[in-house]
Amino acid sequence: MKSFTRKLATAGSALALAASGLLFASSPASAATSCYGSTCTGLDPSTTICQNDARTVSWSDRWGVELRYSPTCRAAWARAASSSSDAPMEVRVHNTVGDNYGTYTTGQTVWTRMVNDKDIQAQAYGYKQETGGWGQTGWY
Repeated sequence: MKSFTRKLATAGSALALAASGLLFASSPASAATSCYGSTCTGLDPSTTICQNDARTVSWSDRWGVELRYSPTCRAAWARAASSSSDAPMEVRVHNTVGDNYGTYTTGQTVWTRMVNDKDIQAQAYGYKQETGGWGQTGWY
């Protein structure tokens, strides 16, 4: 009987330990980076809390480039949604203090790294070399 009681106690302890591990496991949201203003500069918005309340604040009819902004983080970035065009396009974001990040796409949805947008302004733009044309958002 002692052997059975010991096995039962061991099994119970293992279950309790496993349950507590599930209880205290971190969720993906809690693993996201927090930043604000200039500390967001250069970070990927998809790995931060900034994506949670982001909204499109300006967009360009030409090339479909968007300026995304997070009020919580006071940061901005450029995004180009997927399109049927596979013509290469450069997508960039910059702000009035000279921070500037870009990426390239051939039709897939892409976004740039973030720039500070606290008490300054940012703008997004896209460039397609095949047409030599720029598409840009307004400043925000």
